[in-house]
Amino acid sequence: MHDTSEHLASYADLLADGLAGTWTSSCHPPEDKDDLAELADRIWDLDLVAGSLAAHPLRQAAVLTRTDGAQLAVLDRYDGQSGFLIAALAPSALPDEAYRAVREPDGIAVTDNPFRSAEQVASDLLVRYDTALAQARHNAVGGVQPSQPDRVVMTWQPDGSIATTDVSETASAVLVANGFVQDQQTGIYRLNGDDTAAQALAVREIGPQLDALGISISISLRHPAARTAPGTAPAATPPSPAGTLGQASRAR
Repeated sequence: MHDTSEHLASYADLLADGLAGTWTSSCHPPEDKDDLAELADRIWDLDLVAGSLAAHPLRQAAVLTRTDGAQLAVLDRYDGQSGFLIAALAPSALPDEAYRAVREPDGIAVTDNPFRSAEQVASDLLVRYDTALAQARHNAVGGVQPSQPDRVVMTWQPDGSIATTDVSETASAVLVANGFVQDQQTGIYRLNGDDTAAQALAVREIGPQLDALGISISISLRHPAARTAPGTAPAATPPSPAGTLGQASRAR
């Protein structure tokens, strides 16, 4: 292997220390196959890192996580140069349409010096990544109708999930108990639509529970936005992380 997991982990620790704010690092060695597959799917890149992964599937990686949920992946590079590739990771909690009209914060190649690399990441990749994150999170909130203290408004999403936001603490407890998961950055609660039978059962269970608390429930329909295949689409289209380059949409 181009770099050992130990070398990668040490580099990631030093890189995290060199970035502004509070970052933690974790390493995924070759045996973490499921985690590596999930990371490859979330890499927010259609350029340098996507090209590298197309030729060299992800075999190990380190992940840097900031306190607000932003994440960077540190990957081996195979161009004959020392150092690593650094890529932004797309938040897994946001629906596909949140990325519409958001330009990918494509990754960069850095040297084997973690302190110089931290400067490069901070002045280049992080600037573009933070901009893209803000746009995607804004889009996600904009696609969900707000609730009121006595009424929870659920909105169907094009990916099949159900979302709601601005709910009271009382309603929040009921939603979470029935499978909704809150995204800490946007405040949006989502109920996954992978299992439609389980989703429908959860909604049926939630209705009477909220009603007993004096809170009504309504579900709003939305029209799914058309999506185009990544790799042929212009920059102002939803990003497709390198792990799904060439597929019609990014798996969630």
